[in-house]
Amino acid sequence: MKILLAEDDRRFGKLLHHMLEKEKHQVAWEQDGERAYDEAVFGSYDMLVLDWMMPGLEGIEICRKLRRQGFQGGIIMVTARDAVDDVVAGLRAGADDYIVKPFAFDELVARIDALGRRKLKTYQETITCAYLALHLESKQAEANGKMIPLTRQEYQLCEYFMRNKNLVLPREKIIEHIWGLDEDISDNALDALVKRVRKKIDREGERSLIETVRGLGYRMNDGHV
Repeated sequence: MKILLAEDDRRFGKLLHHMLEKEKHQVAWEQDGERAYDEAVFGSYDMLVLDWMMPGLEGIEICRKLRRQGFQGGIIMVTARDAVDDVVAGLRAGADDYIVKPFAFDELVARIDALGRRKLKTYQETITCAYLALHLESKQAEANGKMIPLTRQEYQLCEYFMRNKNLVLPREKIIEHIWGLDEDISDNALDALVKRVRKKIDREGERSLIETVRGLGYRMNDGHV
């Protein structure tokens, strides 16, 4: 499972990061709320473990903003606050679960596993943007009732754009998502991939679903139906 840990306490965060990786999770750790929010938006995480009190942007605000933008992954709030009103506020902000410090690490793991199972059961089988649909289980694309053949990278690009529709995705984040951190990929390779996808999914005579945002990257818009 791909997990984002947002925890500003360096010793505690380092311990959680280490222990979660021992559980075979892929974990990124941020100590600043603004950075955690940006990473959550562009990183395609399955689960977020958010400390309530964070510099820059509090965990509850990160949670609230992500849910408003349609984030579908699991969110567990971590806090020293144990009043009922605080628990209610966290859940109303969009958190799926709530764990109070201090806690046993095994409890956090159990909550992550339980939430992961629930999310898997309710996992959205199809995602859409305007007239384009991706069938996640079969890895197929469809537009206007017709199936569209996509290569693996073309499918990955569409899925990344569609899960973040209406958001500007920086070039470096797209390249990292498609090719990984260790590959030396040029902007030309990304542009060529986008061009191939546009040719396959766009309607003739209409604006492309994928907008070029000069100096930044790309955005897939859902307002061209």
